[in-house]
Amino acid sequence: MMIVVDPASHVPPFEQVRGQIETLVGAGALPPGHRLPTVRRLADDLGLAVNTVARAYRELEQVGVLVTRGRHGTFVAVSGEDREREAARAAAQFVRRARELGVGPDRALGLVRAALDQRA
Repeated sequence: MMIVVDPASHVPPFEQVRGQIETLVGAGALPPGHRLPTVRRLADDLGLAVNTVARAYRELEQVGVLVTRGRHGTFVAVSGEDREREAARAAAQFVRRARELGVGPDRALGLVRAALDQRA
């Protein structure tokens, strides 16, 4: 991920970081599901305060560009068509694995239903 902060710019550093990440996501350079560096690491890399990068990430989360999964990190959000494509990919992987295990279609669907019910 290539982000450059111009200290001479009239644009605040958090806004420069936020805008560049949003541009990279929009251009597809950071695809859905891509894990971003930790706030601390990116702040160190850019020579910024941790709170500056944290604010940029937080604002991008609020508009749905990023999603933070606790200790697992911050990722580019999956939404719209990307979400459908990722769900279809996950379903195909499940079907392949179920077949490898010899699980029939009815039982596989039952397992999926049970898993969905547990999330409710």
